[in-house]
Amino acid sequence: MKEKVLDEWQDPVLIRSALSEKRVAVVGMSSKELRASYFVGFYLKRNGYDVVPVNPRESEILGMTCYPSLQDIPDPIDVVDVFREPAAVPQIAEESVAIGAKFLWLQFGVISHEGVSIATEGGVKSIVDRCIKIEHARYLGRMHWLGFNTEQIRATRDR
Repeated sequence: MKEKVLDEWQDPVLIRSALSEKRVAVVGMSSKELRASYFVGFYLKRNGYDVVPVNPRESEILGMTCYPSLQDIPDPIDVVDVFREPAAVPQIAEESVAIGAKFLWLQFGVISHEGVSIATEGGVKSIVDRCIKIEHARYLGRMHWLGFNTEQIRATRDR
């Protein structure tokens, strides 16, 4: 059952659809350069996304205004990318619904059935236990150029 649910939340069509959106709020983004949330925000910004950092402990990250919550962001958000512990996800999902986000993206290890249920009931599609940076590289970035988006891993070529 768990694998079936994860497959549903990791559908390549859904992932590509989310990646086509350009305004991404990164919840839990850190100003510390060695943190994954910082690097993902940096990567997305460098690849043409409008990144909006969300962290109540920061005022600015990567030269961008940082907001304390999703509801404090003045303009619409397409994708809410979450770098928080699973226990925080239900509240983030509620905020995602309230602001009219299209997607709730939960990074590696951030798995919350309750949060996904809240998002789904509110019309927000969810992607769970995937990294938006890696998926971008797979489907739209350099990994795509090298053919890594075939969804098949093997040592031999088709002839």
